[in-house]
Amino acid sequence: MHALFETLLAHGPVVTDGAFGTMLQQRGLPVGEPPDAWNLNHPEVVTAVARAYVDAGSAVVLTNTFGANALRLVDSGLADEALAINRAGVELSRRAAGDRARVFASIGPSGKLLLHGDVTEDELRAAFAAQASALAAAGADALVVETMSDLAEAECAVAAARATGLPVVACMVFDSGPDRCRTMMGDTPEQVAKALTAMGVDALGANCGQGVAGFVPICRRLRTATTLPLWIKANAGLPVLDGGRVVYPEGPVEFAARVPDLVAAGACFVGGCCGTDPAFVAAIAARLRGPS
Repeated sequence: MHALFETLLAHGPVVTDGAFGTMLQQRGLPVGEPPDAWNLNHPEVVTAVARAYVDAGSAVVLTNTFGANALRLVDSGLADEALAINRAGVELSRRAAGDRARVFASIGPSGKLLLHGDVTEDELRAAFAAQASALAAAGADALVVETMSDLAEAECAVAAARATGLPVVACMVFDSGPDRCRTMMGDTPEQVAKALTAMGVDALGANCGQGVAGFVPICRRLRTATTLPLWIKANAGLPVLDGGRVVYPEGPVEFAARVPDLVAAGACFVGGCCGTDPAFVAAIAARLRGPS
């Protein structure tokens, strides 16, 4: 196990953070505008979101850089700002974390499909390499390749992340198949765990795609195929439309009630994805602490 993770996990499972995008939307981010741009345009808001997670109990906070690769930013005309956006993302989370939390930098998918020929592996490698190197140079403690649906794309991102020398977490989305236990490309948790372990990551797991209850069997299955630390970040349920507004149905108490099951299934890092907020983090932290 990487020394950083040994330190973090020395006293048991670690609380990570919750969603960035939905938190920024609550603070005025228009639908369709890339959240990452707010690192430059509204840095005080991004810092406030990260600080709210640290205040709630996050020992690890991510950066607002999920979509900050040049391939994704080109759609909004921001590809030339990619390096500045990534650099600012680390700096803002670092400012919020201080000496209270570690900063793990987020690397999300390109938004383009290899299967459809939207992008080549060489293009993916170049975009992820530029993003990973910018995040590392800005002072991230580790890199998190997250919300990947295609192992081939994940491999490109992981290779770029590992080249920085920082510890790397890699996560896939399991939201397909009859039991929502496969990736979009049809890979099982066991196949994913073996593949990511072989890629040389320092921790692996799952995020997004479904509510916390569905993550328990996925986590259990990941654990059967790897000894690496497991990183789990579920959504606050599946989103529904309520009067034209996207709503996530699970609340913090309901979400946190499943945390002991996740830990029993092998989870080492626990947080939330879409629809979760600092109240979820506080509930997770309280559940992990147990009775006072």
